[in-house]
Amino acid sequence: MFGKISLGTLGLTIGSILTLTGFIAYANSNATLNLVGFFYGFPLLLGGLALKANEMKPVPFSQPTTASVLALRKSQATVTQNKIRKDITRYCYGQKAHLDRALEYLGLSPTDEERPIVTALREAEINGTYSLTLEFDSPLIPLPLWEEKHEKMTKYFGPGVEVKITQPAEKRIELTLVTEK
Repeated sequence: MFGKISLGTLGLTIGSILTLTGFIAYANSNATLNLVGFFYGFPLLLGGLALKANEMKPVPFSQPTTASVLALRKSQATVTQNKIRKDITRYCYGQKAHLDRALEYLGLSPTDEERPIVTALREAEINGTYSLTLEFDSPLIPLPLWEEKHEKMTKYFGPGVEVKITQPAEKRIELTLVTEK
């Protein structure tokens, strides 16, 4: 539930309201509201600022998921596919990029500057099975290096998943995780 809400924005909003209430209460000599504003509002405001500074926005879907694909997801999606989808479609805090640890483990992120960035995802049906496609902006990691890591990706993303790597455009990579029958 909280993954769809920006905790940074929530902290900033509530903290600002309480802090403003505290300043107004101070100007009107209302000690009780003044304390609420300063002891609760100001820390919430600072916490919201800190979260907002380290916030990663959710990755958008590049196309809407149809009802038939949702039914396939419910019946066929692996634990790994669900974890990836849920992880990258929520707000995250304190990470460098979505899937940063996975890309590092797979050898596709030698430095922060070279790391491919997940720009979108989509769910589809491929030959009657559920698939999850991650769309990457990969200007510094070429397709041959991705293909070289294919076996390691297959092991990493777990049993029951076939990994397909394609390059729809220059500097773009699509990583598709297809549920095996």
